[in-house]
Amino acid sequence: MPKGATAPTSPRKPKLGQHFLVGEGAALRIVEALGDVSEATVLEIGPGRGSLTDLLARRARRLIAVELDRVLSAQLRMKFNMQPNVEIIEGDILTIELNTVFGLKPGMLHTGISFEPEPARVVGNLPYYITSDILLRLLEYHRYFSTIVIMVQKEVADRLAASAGSRDYGLLSATTQLYGRVEQLFTLPPSAFDPPPKVHSSVVRITIKPRLEALRVPEAEFIAFLKLCFGQKRKTLWNNLKTAYDEDALRAALAKSGVKPAIRAEALPIERTAALFRALGDGTL
Repeated sequence: MPKGATAPTSPRKPKLGQHFLVGEGAALRIVEALGDVSEATVLEIGPGRGSLTDLLARRARRLIAVELDRVLSAQLRMKFNMQPNVEIIEGDILTIELNTVFGLKPGMLHTGISFEPEPARVVGNLPYYITSDILLRLLEYHRYFSTIVIMVQKEVADRLAASAGSRDYGLLSATTQLYGRVEQLFTLPPSAFDPPPKVHSSVVRITIKPRLEALRVPEAEFIAFLKLCFGQKRKTLWNNLKTAYDEDALRAALAKSGVKPAIRAEALPIERTAALFRALGDGTL
């Protein structure tokens, strides 16, 4: 299985940092982390040689595998062409239309029936250099997913699961935890891959459970606010926010929400960040 949405055309010439998972034991643990998928749709990102695909094809009611490499996607289509529950899509997970894959289908607009997409489960071994981009896109379309199980660089896994106030907590931590519960499941050494990477990799499970309603914040505006708060990590919250807010209004909002101006964004739990956002007047529902 490749490390992400692209894959090498030759097993010994990996492109873009691709590393194939070897051994069925680790693959089985990853698939089992998805839970019972016998009645579920699974989206696999970057199936590569198909180490996870083989297992998922036998277990999932429907499997959609997105592979960027043309040769590998053709090989996968040939391998699974007799299995009607498996669909191989040649494309980039960062650009394919997820609304088309999981959303409202043609003809449903005129049926008068309310459409609720069936939450799918996501699995993938993400490339280090675009891990954040892929994860943030999945979270943007979180309404289509119930569980995300991904293998990432251990350092990234630590950031995803970090608590406010810790060294690893940042924008990616806050954004991910806004949409779901993060669990670090297990870590694999470089020897679990071919060719072996220079770092350890960790498998993370994100159970989608958005907190937007509980925090009383609108999605797009609050995401933009988080980006502003974490804009310059070495700067205080005051210095990051004063670029976009009147200083008197900012001072009053900080006092109202009980947030000290000299604190940095990474030290603030998301509940307090949401309280500050609401106090600034943009988050009133």
